Amino acid sequence: MQPSELKNLKIAVVGAGYGGAAAAKALSLLGADVTVYEQANRIREVGAGIGLRPATMNRFREWGVFDAIARVSSPSEYFEILSATGEPMLKETWPAAGAQVHTHLIHRGDFIEALLGVLPEGMVRLGHRLESVRDDGDGATLTFANGETVGADLVVGADGIRSVVRRELFSDKEPVFSGEHAYRAVISVDDAHGMVTDDNLRMYIGRGTKVYLLPLRHRGQVSFDITALCPDGTWTPQVTKDDLVATVEGFDERLVNITRNLDMDTVNIRAVYDIDPVGTWHSDSVVLVGDAAHSMLHHQGQGANSAIEDAGALADALRQADSLKEGLALFQATRKPETDKLQAISRQGWTEDEIDDVFPGQKPAAAATQE
Repeated sequence: MQPSELKNLKIAVVGAGYGGAAAAKALSLLGADVTVYEQANRIREVGAGIGLRPATMNRFREWGVFDAIARVSSPSEYFEILSATGEPMLKETWPAAGAQVHTHLIHRGDFIEALLGVLPEGMVRLGHRLESVRDDGDGATLTFANGETVGADLVVGADGIRSVVRRELFSDKEPVFSGEHAYRAVISVDDAHGMVTDDNLRMYIGRGTKVYLLPLRHRGQVSFDITALCPDGTWTPQVTKDDLVATVEGFDERLVNITRNLDMDTVNIRAVYDIDPVGTWHSDSVVLVGDAAHSMLHHQGQGANSAIEDAGALADALRQADSLKEGLALFQATRKPETDKLQAISRQGWTEDEIDDVFPGQKPAAAATQE
């Protein structure tokens, strides 16, 4: 699209999470008139740490926000997978993207704060819970619970796994329960029993449980996450300390002790869901990005990264195409094959038997011979 066309484009982004904030930044750099509508009255990210991959950090550099992210993150050189009792199974440097070789480990709250902090004042409008979206062909109309109605040339649905935009226009399939729970907490590095001495992510796996230690050096903290099998699909299940400790039975005693010492009031407890691939992400005037388009399980750590990649690819496609309609089609053609693969591989879950499928031929010889 021509610069003059992009500058005349009125864009409404639904949702101010990773995908929405990144899309707003990328699209505003095209010169478009962008407004973000967020249902919450204040932005607050619970949970723990994530890793921003080299390709994602390259997007931030492109958008001029690399330093804002780097200030609140720690560069990691590699990730490691170990058995429940600490025997090495796989150790690998992060996939490089050009000159960028580090994955930056960051707290979810610091990440969204940094992203929103680089958006122009007034671009994000809080307290706007979407009730319905109407596709008008040459535009779209949003209706919010507060009674406000907004028209836009393009609506970007970045409203998460339970997306109203997706449900109304693209797929009424419900999210899919994985059979797992995720328990996430942030602890002091002093409470990690000496298990965190560098900036590298480690994952311990055994008996259907995965324990992640993700250092947050810039905070002096560690993200401590447990993913465990559980048949209770309640979105926010009730779990006791004894339940949590039972999930790490047989693990390195230091991990068991970390779990025993957790303050349950600080543990974020969620059933883990994703969605089946959505056949079509866009109409002529509405498009899905991030979890709304392709929510995936967290086993590959690609949810937030995929949302950022979506934002960059959407901006690229609009710049390259001759029209909005063609740009949205190009965006889907670029991103959907990648996210379909990521959704599928994330469902594998990295059990001990599946590691060689996820990382073919890369399991250390010593680990392979012990099986």
